Amino acid sequence: MAKKTQQRTFNDVLSTLGSQRFDVAPAQEGAKRTPGAFQVRKYECAAEIADAGDGTVALLARPGYILGGEISRILDRGYQKFLKTSKLEIPATADHLRAVHNFSQELNEATGATSLYNESLGTTSDRYVYDRVKGRE
Repeated sequence: MAKKTQQRTFNDVLSTLGSQRFDVAPAQEGAKRTPGAFQVRKYECAAEIADAGDGTVALLARPGYILGGEISRILDRGYQKFLKTSKLEIPATADHLRAVHNFSQELNEATGATSLYNESLGTTSDRYVYDRVKGRE
């Protein structure tokens, strides 16, 4: 069953994150960046959040480990998980996955997001790419 905490306003979330030792800084501007977005960091992991317009928090970039200054995505290939950025892909270690899991849990709690049972068991992947037989997707 999903556990939902009390919804908080964006300004409340920013102050809560700062008090819980998250590094909160304006997100780097780029082609796909939202104005007023913030990058939240802790445990060598990061996510990007912004005001959703109604005062609540919108998650722009899912939590991921920081590699080469970018937030990585977790890629599951069936036999192993990998951390992937636009320029780099490395095998994920248990320490990487533990850091992403802890960061995600603390971020969800601070923002008042819904906490799902399967996510509380361990790290979930952003993409699942298993070996496929040619011609059968």
